[in-house]
Amino acid sequence: MSVYAIVQVDVNDTEEYAKYAVLAGPAVAKYGGEFLARGGNVEVMEGTTRARCVIIKFADMDTAKTFYHGPEYQEALAFALPVAERDYKFVEGV
Repeated sequence: MSVYAIVQVDVNDTEEYAKYAVLAGPAVAKYGGEFLARGGNVEVMEGTTRARCVIIKFADMDTAKTFYHGPEYQEALAFALPVAERDYKFVEGV
């Protein structure tokens, strides 16, 4: 069953966060992830959001977790976490 990473981000330092982006894209690709949305315009109908929203499709939950905990993405996160406020979750599809 497909799994979707739902990511909402407020970036506090764009130069440092750019280092994350350089590493994160190839890590997603390595684990078969597919970007469905990546920082486009967001219009909130209810509730709240962060400035940047990303949706990534993975084959299944195991693959998504392997990606997230894998060395490639953990290296990328070392640049992202200190300079951004993020909400990151995996949601199973239907």
